[in-house]
Amino acid sequence: MDRLIMLPGPTNVSDRVMNAMSRPVINHRGEAFRELYRGIVEKSRHLFQTEGEIVVFSSSGTGGVEAAVLNTVMPGEKVIVPIMGEFSERLGEMVEIAGGKVVAVRSEQGEAPSIEQVKHAVDSNSDASSIMIVHNETSTGIAIPYLRDICNYAKERNLKVVVDAISSLGGYSIPVDSWGIDVCITGSQKCLAAPPGLVLLSLSREYTSMVRSRKPRTRYFDISRYLEYQKKWETPFTPSLPLFYALDEALNELLEEGLAARVARHERMSGMLYSSLEKLGLKFVAREDLRSRTVIASYYPEGIEDRDFRTRLEQEYGIVVAGGFGKFSGKVFRIGCMGLINQEYVERTVTSVEALLSKMKF
Repeated sequence: MDRLIMLPGPTNVSDRVMNAMSRPVINHRGEAFRELYRGIVEKSRHLFQTEGEIVVFSSSGTGGVEAAVLNTVMPGEKVIVPIMGEFSERLGEMVEIAGGKVVAVRSEQGEAPSIEQVKHAVDSNSDASSIMIVHNETSTGIAIPYLRDICNYAKERNLKVVVDAISSLGGYSIPVDSWGIDVCITGSQKCLAAPPGLVLLSLSREYTSMVRSRKPRTRYFDISRYLEYQKKWETPFTPSLPLFYALDEALNELLEEGLAARVARHERMSGMLYSSLEKLGLKFVAREDLRSRTVIASYYPEGIEDRDFRTRLEQEYGIVVAGGFGKFSGKVFRIGCMGLINQEYVERTVTSVEALLSKMKF
């Protein structure tokens, strides 16, 4: 039985992208790699909708967030962080590790802070240096619907804006230049439909100038060092060559489909998932106006045990979904709607969930 990976990342990868990883190992200080890296950066600008710099780290998404924090936050600086789940909590913790002072804008469980709450935090902390936002909270299936407005609002008040779009960019259009985003972060294994292990950051011109003028606070994640090496289209440390090949091919697939078409496909498929699962009687963590189009988090019906459900769904139907964690551990299962998601994947997932729930007497 073929396994269908319906996780909130990593996600399914095309044969074309997988085959790209079998290309020969090359000298990462040679012309062939320079050409590969230059192509990745140029194609990524289309994804981020930017004319600014792009850096690629051989790292998980968390590494990209840590890089953004360590290169942005100086000790003692105030940072505004809307918190609505596990990953935004982690973002706040990283700011504290970097020596920053977190101004947390919290919401009730299963909610997101309102735009009024966030604007109030900005207005009440005129000495804050930046705002850092998780756009799509993977732990709860909540996406902030006012990202553009709050980015513009923060930039008008001279705050640096950092957006964690690891599980959303490509499923959503986030034009970083026109929205005034200084750093936007995404991962290879989500909406780009590439294997895990790479993280991409877009950088505004103002941000690039700032990091180049500062003394580094990290060696591996020193953005200014990457920018310096990028002048000759190299990375300061040995890159994961097979993953660079895969990312390059995944970006080719994105360009062939078109960003607008990919975003529209994610929107259609998530709509199908929500409506179909709702007809089965399932309830979602996020209310309708906050529902993510890339991660669907559904509560279990009463009497359905988490591990039993997910194990049987994989073993009997070949569908792999994720459980909850943090406050939602054992209470929800999460379906990824990203990357190669299509109608066949949606229908197979829904019919499998329906059949299993019927077997489990729901």
